[in-house]
Formats: sequence, structure tokens, C-alpha cells
Amino acid sequence: MARILANSYHSKLVKLRRALDFHKEELKALDTKYDEIVERKLNAFLKNANRRLSKLAFEACDKNEYARFVLEEKLQRYDVKAYMSHRAVNHGAAKRIFKAIRDGASFDDILTDRAEKMQRIAEKRAAYVRSLEKDRDSFISKTGSSDSKAYDAERAALEAAYLEEEKALKELYQAKIDKERADIEAKIAKLEDEISKIKASSSTDHSLPDDVLLSVKGLKMYFGGLKAVDDLTFDVKKGEIFGLIGPNGAGKTTVFNCITRFYDATGGDMYFENKYGEVVDLRSFKVHDIILQGIGRTFQNIELVKEISVIENLLVASTRSYKTGFIGHVFALPSLKKEEKLLRAKAMKILKFMGLESYASWYAMGLPYGILKKVEIARALMADAKLIIMDEPAAGLNDSETAELTETIRKIRDKFGVTILLVEHDMGLVMNVCDTVCAISFGQMLAIGTTEEIQQNKAVQEAYLGVKEDD
Repeated sequence: MARILANSYHSKLVKLRRALDFHKEELKALDTKYDEIVERKLNAFLKNANRRLSKLAFEACDKNEYARFVLEEKLQRYDVKAYMSHRAVNHGAAKRIFKAIRDGASFDDILTDRAEKMQRIAEKRAAYVRSLEKDRDSFISKTGSSDSKAYDAERAALEAAYLEEEKALKELYQAKIDKERADIEAKIAKLEDEISKIKASSSTDHSLPDDVLLSVKGLKMYFGGLKAVDDLTFDVKKGEIFGLIGPNGAGKTTVFNCITRFYDATGGDMYFENKYGEVVDLRSFKVHDIILQGIGRTFQNIELVKEISVIENLLVASTRSYKTGFIGHVFALPSLKKEEKLLRAKAMKILKFMGLESYASWYAMGLPYGILKKVEIARALMADAKLIIMDEPAAGLNDSETAELTETIRKIRDKFGVTILLVEHDMGLVMNVCDTVCAISFGQMLAIGTTEEIQQNKAVQEAYLGVKEDD
């Protein structure tokens, strides 16, 4: 049984958790931190090496082959110009022939003139070829035979020097990585010790079963005399896909808004095991603190910022997790740039997982509806959530997109180890993907169980799925 953590130390825990999460992400990125610098320095070494080898490479090459290549290259450029001369002669002759035909005159002289011009072009080319061959022979006689010994020796020396340079650079930066790792691990250990002390001093006698992630007990949400949710109780287990169904106006989205603190519930309790393994009372948090506990959500109506790019929409979801404070943002301190780099790399990994990598720099405005739905799910994954609440994720999707969404929901659950709480009107999606389904009507529980049990439940059939009327 997991003990419930009191929230009297919440603000201090939030600050410590932000620092801890930042250092953990920093630790993950440490192994590849200097790869770009090493690659840039090695490329500079190769550039200098190629410059030193270029002269020796010419001396080592086959002079006959080199001269033949030069001749063919020059002749190819000449033939491009000769082709244009051929076209000009043919075009001029054709115009004169058409005019002669129109006037009823003979065009034998025109054909003769064309043939003479073509002959002159051919003779000019032959003369150019002879001059090229003469230059080739002269070049071969002056340069002599090929000598690759010096080139081979220099190349071998440079290859050995390159390996030494690579080894030295890796050793240099590995030493820096080891030092930084030790410093970061020391910071992590210190933060974890402080957090453990706070947790030990602020836990209560209440508890949750070990397999339960979210427990909703006697939830009530009244709007004046309207009871949108009335004494609703259910548990969501870890790692399951939990469906919440009911007819329009049943209170499904209201339940979501109470869990995420968009609404302050009239009554009841909501306990949640956050991403740090601590059980907390959600009702004591403000709406902007819920994401820090590890609850992400999507919305029935797409709530993206369409004037910014897709990747920037994902980064918006990380604003509450920044370790850098107000001053750091105002003056763009190095700590802020480091955090932004880590978060951008994380966002790109999530986009790649969702098949949206190619849309990273696209503005959200104008993208297809199905893509926007995926972006909204990707944004929810940025919170390192243990629980993702999806409100009508299949709304507006066609059959093939809904089938793809079914697989995506399963993949998210399996890859990220998250629990999913789903509100959906598409019964095909609910019955295909959910492990447990809770049916409500007018804010009250009708039934809860497996998909098979819900399908066979008469109260659910009457209230939501419909039954055949007697003849």
C-alpha cells in the first residue's frame, strides 16, 4: 500500500523536482554532448590532410589516364558549343528552304551552302582534336612516369596521425564527460536526499493499493442545481487503458476537468500516484501544477497554437518544468539555452515516434486535421506523464485514421509505460483498445468492467448503446 503524501511542502518539492529532472536529462545527453565538437575538429584535420596530399596525388596518378580524362573533358565542352553551331546552321537553312518553296524557287544552292558550313564545322573540330592530342603527348613527355611511393608514404602517415588525433580528442573529452558526470551525479544524489527527507516528514496515514494509479471517490460537481457529476467512484489501475463512456451530457468531460483541476470539484476525493512514485491529493493542487505531477491531456477541440511551429507547440508543454527562473529567461542565461537544447532534442524524439518528424518546422495552421490530432497527443507526451487523459481523440477522424489511432494508443502505453484514461463516443475504438470501461449517465455510475461485461450490461444498453423495442 502506497502512503499518501501531504501537500504542505509542495512548492519546495516542485523546485527540487525541476532541478532533479533537469540534471537527469543533462546526464542522459552527456555521452553525445561533445560528438559534434570532435567531428568538427576531425573534419578540419582531414581538410588539411587532403590539401597536403593533393600535390603528391597528382604525381602518383597515371599520367596517360589523366591526360585522356583532360582531353575528353575539353572535347565534351567543345562539342556542346559545336552542337549550338549545328543548330544555328540547320535553323537558318530551314528558314531559307521554306521561303524558297513559298516563292517556287530552287533551294539546291541552300543545301550546298549548308553542307559547306557543316564541313567547316567538322574540319574545325578535327583540328581542335589534333591540338588536344598534341598537348596530351607534350604533357606526358614532360611529366614522365607515375611515382606513387611518396603519395603512399604520406597517406599512411596521415592516416596514422588521424587515428592518433581521434584517440587524443576522445580521451580529452571523455575526461571532461567523466568529470561532468561525477558532478551531475553528486547534484542528483543531494537533491534526492533532500526530497527523501521531505517525503519522510510529510506522509500521511492514508494509502492506495499498489496497483492503483488514480482513485476517484465520491466525486461531485454541481453547477447551481445541476448535478453534472454525482457521487462517482472508480479506480484506474497502472498500465491499463481505461474508457469512460456515456451519452452526451453524461458528465464525462466534467470528470476530466475535475481531475485536471480545470474545475474545483464540489465534493469527493481524487488521489494519484505521481511520476515520482508519491501518492498525492489532486484537489489540493492548482490547475497549472497538475502537469508537474505527471498528468497530461488532450482536448476534444484541438487547442494548439496555430501561429507557431509544430515543435514549438510541444515545447510550450514544457514551460512549467523549466529550472531556469524569470531572470534567466529575461537575460537568456546559458542555463536556459542548455535547457532549451535538451527539451528540443526530447521533442524531436517524440515527433519521430509519432511519425511527425518531417512536420517539426511547419506552422500548425493549415495542417490536416488528422496531423493536428497527432500533434496534440505528442504534446501530451512532453510532460513525462504517468497518466494521459484523452478527450474524444477520434472525433473528426475517418475509419483509417481511427484504426491508426488505435495502434498509436497501444504503442504509447507500451513504449512510455503510461496509463491512459479515454473518453470516446466511437464504440469501435473503445471496445478495441480499452481494458476497463466505466459507463456513466447523468453523472452517476451505470456499470464498470471489461468491454465484454459492458456490452452485455442491460443498463448500459438502455442508457447508451440502445436496445430493440418490443413489437
